Amino acid sequence: MDWFLSLLNTLLIFGGAIMILVFVHELGHFLAAKLFGMRVERFSIGFPPRVWGFQKGDTDYCIGATPLGGYVKISGMIDESMDTDHLEKEPEDWEYRSKPVWQRIITITAGVIFNMILAFFIYFGMTYSNGKAVLPIQESQGIYVPETSILNEIGFETGDKIIGVNGKKVTYFSDLVSASELTSDNLNYTVQRDGQNVNVPVTPNYLDSLQTRGFLDISYMLPSEISSVPAGRPAAEAGLKAGDKIVSADGESVNYWVQLVEIIQEADTTINFGVMRGDSLFYASIMPDQESKTIGIASPNPQSLGFERIEYGFFESIGEGYNQTMEQTTGILQGFARMLTGDISVTQNLGGPIAIANITREATDQAGWIGFWNITALLSITLAILNILPIPALDGGHLVFLLYEGITRREPSEKVRMVAQQIGFFLMIGLFIFVMFNDAFRYFGL
Repeated sequence: MDWFLSLLNTLLIFGGAIMILVFVHELGHFLAAKLFGMRVERFSIGFPPRVWGFQKGDTDYCIGATPLGGYVKISGMIDESMDTDHLEKEPEDWEYRSKPVWQRIITITAGVIFNMILAFFIYFGMTYSNGKAVLPIQESQGIYVPETSILNEIGFETGDKIIGVNGKKVTYFSDLVSASELTSDNLNYTVQRDGQNVNVPVTPNYLDSLQTRGFLDISYMLPSEISSVPAGRPAAEAGLKAGDKIVSADGESVNYWVQLVEIIQEADTTINFGVMRGDSLFYASIMPDQESKTIGIASPNPQSLGFERIEYGFFESIGEGYNQTMEQTTGILQGFARMLTGDISVTQNLGGPIAIANITREATDQAGWIGFWNITALLSITLAILNILPIPALDGGHLVFLLYEGITRREPSEKVRMVAQQIGFFLMIGLFIFVMFNDAFRYFGL
């Protein structure tokens, strides 16, 4: 039953995000068409078959049974429906085809524009209502680098204090792992090591491993300080208390929580811990539980690292909302570019509905509604970028024909547009099948 409830929760969260994105996208097309006097025959959230709806004026407002998309059917337009009946008649004033090119361009790009606007308003709203929690770089004690980690393979060392990325010194830890920096060409970090600045390059072959093996994370910076000690566990029986800091294990210096966990998990005998309590040092011999490989201590709250909260006023939030929208847009575009050039793997980085649903649920589980809206904004930008690609059947494909018409003063023939729509439709079906199978292989090990 637990797995069923988890699946249902995932579907509801994912479905909610998709419904918001599709509604806003189609609303853009709808409002632009209405603005220019075009007749909208159908406003659908989801694809056919139609399961519910109502008629108001000329428009059928409905919900389709296939929830992964939606469409606005505008009279006089060759679209996904492949309807060509209107071509046998003279254009009517309320038809798409009778309007000037510039009006049709605005109508066809309005969905993309609305998705970008949605992302901006989400980032603006979160910034204005919650501010932003940041970790100043100067608060960092450096990072711990496990021998089996990708950080070790790249060339980071325990104690490195990361101060810059791609030749730029940064103020906050989040700047080190921003989307635009991680997807940039020649990714590299500047670290302080033994009093000197050292450059650590990250070659493209490591980028595919970031999602599965992790990368720079604040968990590598957590000190070996205990936040709580449950009663009845080995640590409690040895006298350890919340606030104690373990500074050594069998004579080996300990500074980081991840380092401490590694030592405990690898031990099969009693460990002699050096423990600081205030200004006093004492020693405690503890035998880890061999079944769970733990001693019964809880990690420190990440807030103990020195997080600060930046509050933004109304107008400052507008600027921050714009900056975050552009930051994520740049990261997505650079990521697509790196997939096209072969720097990173398509199968490892291109996700479909299963991957998106999983990521959306994880973000919501970790950060509640803040996580949900963050992912929704990111997906909104991704949807905008995908839709503006010059592929027939997408908004970008229609835009290419409109630009051609605007430049040459000649409208492409109906036959050309119909063939292009059919090709684009089959391309999209093929891509959908690919990402579904790709998701299944990645997440279910098929």
